[in-house]
This record gives sequence, C-alpha cells and structure tokens, in this order.
Amino acid sequence: MAIQNLKYFFAVVAAGVALAASVEARGGSLPVEWSGLSRSAISVEAPSSTGLDAVVVIDGLSGVTATFTASSASSTVAWQSYDSRGGGYAETITSGISRDGAQWTLSTLSPDTGYIIQEVTSEGSVKTYYFWLVDYSLHRYSATSLEPDTEDSGCSETALLFDGSADAIIYYSITGRAVTLDRELELSYTNQVEGENAWSTEQITKSLESASTYIYLDPVYCSTSFTLEGDRFLREWGQAVSVTSSTLQPTAVSAIIEILQLDADTGETTAPDGTELGGSAPVDVTMNAYLTDAAIYAEWQMSDDYDFTDYTIRINEAQTAFTFRTAGTTYLRFVTANAEGSCEWMSDTYIISIGESYLRCPNAFSPADQNGVNDEWKVSYQSIVEFECHIFNRWGVKLYSFTDPALGWDGKYKGKYVGPGVYYYVIKARGADDRAYNLSGDINIIGYK
Repeated sequence: MAIQNLKYFFAVVAAGVALAASVEARGGSLPVEWSGLSRSAISVEAPSSTGLDAVVVIDGLSGVTATFTASSASSTVAWQSYDSRGGGYAETITSGISRDGAQWTLSTLSPDTGYIIQEVTSEGSVKTYYFWLVDYSLHRYSATSLEPDTEDSGCSETALLFDGSADAIIYYSITGRAVTLDRELELSYTNQVEGENAWSTEQITKSLESASTYIYLDPVYCSTSFTLEGDRFLREWGQAVSVTSSTLQPTAVSAIIEILQLDADTGETTAPDGTELGGSAPVDVTMNAYLTDAAIYAEWQMSDDYDFTDYTIRINEAQTAFTFRTAGTTYLRFVTANAEGSCEWMSDTYIISIGESYLRCPNAFSPADQNGVNDEWKVSYQSIVEFECHIFNRWGVKLYSFTDPALGWDGKYKGKYVGPGVYYYVIKARGADDRAYNLSGDINIIGYK
C-alpha cells in the first residue's frame, strides 16, 4: 500500500471494511519512546472497540518528542493526526519529523490529539499503530474542598459539594466515538450495609471517572466524613491530592424486615416465600424490623384494604409478635422515619390470609395395637381459635379433656388403655370466622384384644 493512499486506507478502517491480507493485525503494544518528559508517560490500555493501541498521558508537551522505531531501516514510516472526527479525517504530518535509520521522531506534538503511525516494509506489508495523546497539564486534578450538601441531599441520595478540578477527560476512537478516560478518583467514607437481619458499618471506596461541582451517592445511613483522592495519574507520579469533608449527620432511613410464621404442627418458625402468609387460624407471626441509625419512628400497620385507607391495628415497636385469629385477609406493612419526619421508608405489603373454619370428628380409632395407624383420636380442623373437648365413658365419667385442637386422646385413662367399646365426646369451639361449634358424638374403640 503506497503512502499516497493513506487517506483512502484510513477511510476504509473507519468504515469497518476488512484490510488487504498484506496488512498485519494491530498489536497491543505501542513501539514509541518519549523524551523530554517532566514526568513519565503513562500508557492506558484502551477498550478494543476504540481501535486504539493505547491512550498516552503526558504532563505537558513542551520539549517532548515521540520516536517510533520501525522493524528495519528500509521501512517507510508516515505519521498522521486526527481529531474528534476520527481516523477517516486524519491529516498527514509533513513537518517536525526527523529520521535516524529505523527511528522516526516527531517533535511537533499536539495536545489531546489522535495519532496514527503506519510502517510500510520493503516487502510491501503494512503495520499500523493508533493512539490518542492526552496533555494532562490541561486536565490537572485539584481539590480545594469537599462538603456534604444538606440542602441538595434527599432521602434517596446523598449530595457532596466539590470545589476543585476533575473534569472528564475525553478521547476519540478511530471511528470518532467519544470515550471517557477514567481518572479513577477514590471517594472513601463509612456507611451502614445491609446484612442478614443486621446492619454493619463498613468502609466504602467508590471509584469515580471524573467529578463536577456535585457528587451524588446512594443514601448514607450513619455519621461519616468523605475523603476524595486523585487521580490515578497523580498517584502514579507520587503526587496524589486528597481532601476530606466535615462530618455528615444522616437523615436517610431504611430497615431490614424479617417475618416469621409459626407452624402449628411442627412448632417451628419459618420465613414466607414472598409476601403471602396465613392458613389456619390462629396464625402466630413474629415481625422484626432492623433500623438504620437515623430511623427513630417505627410502626407496624395493619389494614383490611391494600391501600391502607384505614388502619385496624398500629403497633409502635420495631420488634413485635401478633396472632391473627379472624378469617379473611389482613394487609401488613412497616413504616419508619427519622426524627424530623423528613425521610420515610416503607416495607413491602404482606398479605395474611386466614381461611374459613371447619371442625370434624372421627367416630372410631384403635389405640392399643400401636401399629402407627389410627392410634390416636384427633379432630380435623381449620381456623379454630377457641376449643374445648371432654371425653366420657358410658357412665358419664370424664376420662380426658384438652383445649388445643392439634392434640388428641391416646385412649388412656389414668395411664392405662381403656377397654373396647363406645365412648362419648363433647366439644365447644369457635372459628376465626366467628362460627360457633357445639358438637357431641360417639367414639368407638376397636381393633385390639
């Protein structure tokens, strides 16, 4: 490819058209040496999508030269520069270039400019290198002050007011796409972080590409100061600059919610899968809210409608328990706020559904054979909130009484199994739907000798 055809060559690259087979693939390294530097040149790897071998950062270009070493002294080298329009609009550099054998030196460097170096060997193969040159002296990081901005901070974010210079450093890809060069500013502070049913205070470090007058963060839940240090280039040159704010007193609030339902059959408490609870009354629910530092007001709210137009119950405790006894649907949520009431946090809405009641009694069982089948006389029930059962023999002697419908009679009286025959039960109960049960009937003990 001849040197005079370079403009066509770069237009093809910018359009994304495949190059001829004689053109070698671009490498990841940039064979350029710098001289006349006040500080070392920093080469930053550019994303492959930019088409660049590197972004080179130099602190001031006065007296700086760039030397490209070709693969052989017989190669011909051309330098081009491009601006925000991309490589398709590159201009060949005709002045400020000197040659010493295989070394080609450019002494007329321009700040914040893209460069293309093309080497054509004596055999006709082509090697091409692309890089963007940043003059850091035009973007030097400085920091005068950093302060929490209480007026601009809200319940969902924290604002910091920054006085300094940390503008976004922009470079351009081969196709003219603007890309931000990450300054890697380090903002450090402490915050409360959500764990499993607890908040822990941790040191947070965030990396910022750049910084303007306002820096916005997620809500901060504890007292803390903020330190901004930068940037990556000054750090590498051993001259990092940092600034620390005064202490922020938090106003944002949040909570971790733990809901546990008691399993009446196993006696174990389990967390619901989602926001739906309930079943057969009575339903015992433990409600725990774990609060951030600024959360002062705490209330569990219950309502018969999803929109909480009216409240049926309000409990001003973060940790509490409640037994749901009434058939139907109850909606539950937790609300917390700071002392001023300027920030409020609300949980998801939990739905507790209690089914209609029923109570059924078996008429026979065989306790003494102990075969694991029908060994105990037990009622079948749902949503029974009051219960009383008495069992008698045919002479009216009370053999057993119990008040928990989950229990039953094992067929014993004074520690011994009673004989086969007919016995009698009397039950008085009430359902969660306020249905009254007054039941009596026979119990036949059968099946053993």
